[in-house]
Amino acid sequence: MDLLEYQVKEWFGNIGIPVLPSQRIDHPTDLKRLKIRYPIVLKSQVHAQERAKAGGVRFVETTIDAIAAAQNIFNLPILGELPEVLLAESKYDAEQEYYLAVVLDTALCRPVLLGGKEANIDWELAAEKIQHVVVEQEFSPYYARRLALKMGLQGAMMQSIGTVMEKMYQLFVEKDLDLVEINPLGVSQSGSVMALNGSVRVNQRAIARHPDMAAMAEKIVNRHPGNQTNGHLHDWDGIEMHGKIGILGNGAGSVMATLDLVANAGGKPGLCLNLRHAFPTDTPATTFSDRLTKGLKMLAADKSIQVILINLLGTVPQPPEIAEIILAFLQHDNSELKPHVLRSNGNKSRRENNFPRFVIRLGGSDLNATRDYLATIETQSDALIVVENLDEAVAEAVHLAKSYRKF
Repeated sequence: MDLLEYQVKEWFGNIGIPVLPSQRIDHPTDLKRLKIRYPIVLKSQVHAQERAKAGGVRFVETTIDAIAAAQNIFNLPILGELPEVLLAESKYDAEQEYYLAVVLDTALCRPVLLGGKEANIDWELAAEKIQHVVVEQEFSPYYARRLALKMGLQGAMMQSIGTVMEKMYQLFVEKDLDLVEINPLGVSQSGSVMALNGSVRVNQRAIARHPDMAAMAEKIVNRHPGNQTNGHLHDWDGIEMHGKIGILGNGAGSVMATLDLVANAGGKPGLCLNLRHAFPTDTPATTFSDRLTKGLKMLAADKSIQVILINLLGTVPQPPEIAEIILAFLQHDNSELKPHVLRSNGNKSRRENNFPRFVIRLGGSDLNATRDYLATIETQSDALIVVENLDEAVAEAVHLAKSYRKF
């Protein structure tokens, strides 16, 4: 169970981790009774990543602007999730931002402290950017100081980061958590630190031992009785819908934009997966190629999905491997997936096992060679359509889904 940011900030404040003055907003009119000073930031309280890119984070300086912004955010779905609550928080000017986390390593069966001198790290580069310390015995401040030293910190900053990490570990143990994360931890010009955003993942098996968490879980179930996303997606960053078009993208913003375009074009999005993020809790760590392979299998296994729309934009690790993975998937012939394309009647083809059609949009110079290679495969099979323009890709996917018929 993942908590929303306003819930995380309550826990942080109660245990002594510095947080900004904030207020829960249940309705735009609550801003008329705001107890914190402007300027403020309004944040959509959803579980989706990268809210800011989707328009779910807004800075405002007056009550009128705040109410207007709140009305927009309340009506803004992010990866299909509408916020029921907003968080109003004081604005903070950070000179520097850090990443801190305590995570349960299920392979070692030990907690691990993570720290980086940059926030919002691309997890493909995590091994280069993040330092770690395994808590091998009973915890002591030594472990927090050791992490700070590995991060290259000294003096007062080393002490401040160490103190925050001690509090994070205390929360981790007291609440039986799988993850406590601060991303980012802001540092002001005067050197004071502030948890600007945070994540908490509760160990599902431990919920019953904590009455407060059990009550929170019950509210979530009652509020979303038909939601089975956690059961199917596990640690995937995505959303489970029940349409005919499955979506794979490399970024939460990219997936959300694709989903919205499909819906606006009259299509019905299905399972949507963000391939970009490998989580610190993944054991073992996964590469982009691993997630692409698994994502394709997940979508193909969903019998309701008739079209898989892949939207990759910008920089992708190991671009040549993308074409190889997709081609291997299309040609897959084993006990799990039988051949999905049988050549017959000249250039016509028919599908077996209701295997989905593919529409692939690759944008960016890094993906030119991959797109050109897949385009040669496209000429040999009508199971694959390769385009460069996203609007064209969406139109093709919606057309295929609407014209789909069984043979």
